[in-house]
Amino acid sequence: MTTPTITLLAPLLDRLFDQDEASRGATRAAFADVTDADRVRMMRSKTDYRNLYGRLKDAPLAVSRETGALLYMLARSSRATAIVEFGTSFGISTLHLAAGLRDNGGGRLVTTEFEPSKAARARENLSAGGLLDLVDIREGDALKTLGADLPDTIDLVLLDGAKALYPEILDLVESHLNPGAIIIADNADDSPDYLARVRKPGSGYMSTPFAEDVELSVRIT
Repeated sequence: MTTPTITLLAPLLDRLFDQDEASRGATRAAFADVTDADRVRMMRSKTDYRNLYGRLKDAPLAVSRETGALLYMLARSSRATAIVEFGTSFGISTLHLAAGLRDNGGGRLVTTEFEPSKAARARENLSAGGLLDLVDIREGDALKTLGADLPDTIDLVLLDGAKALYPEILDLVESHLNPGAIIIADNADDSPDYLARVRKPGSGYMSTPFAEDVELSVRIT
């Protein structure tokens, strides 16, 4: 029996998740001078998010272990061969998605990250996991990097970048979504416009909260 890629990745993923947990204190310190209200405002702003994520350029900002497992499971169960990810960071979520592609027999994962140092770390981690050949990492503003050369049809989308841009990113990928395509939006509560859109009757989606602050949506038309 062939060993699943996600099993082979376990030591690497454990190390990366441990690094993420160890960085939590430094992440909190980066916001010592920012009130909770200002943090929420920055998170939901279409312009101030750059300041927010600039403060976090050295933080992994990883999905949870549970969400990582969910990403792999959804990629495998949907037999995805074309995936788009908004928000690469250090590539922890990317590893889970690419592992799903590998175990599905291959495919293409387009991911985007505007912080060059994070994109470089992601490449290192994907190379260490033997999955870099499946992944197209695009550096820069996602509204530009995802504006062209997407797969003709997309099976799965992960939204885990600047929350205020979730609706705009959906605009870019929507015409490529297969019926039944899955969209996972992490920290979706910080994108109320996105939630209103995918939960609206007649929107073309079925959508429900899933796990902690994760919105799971399926394209039904």
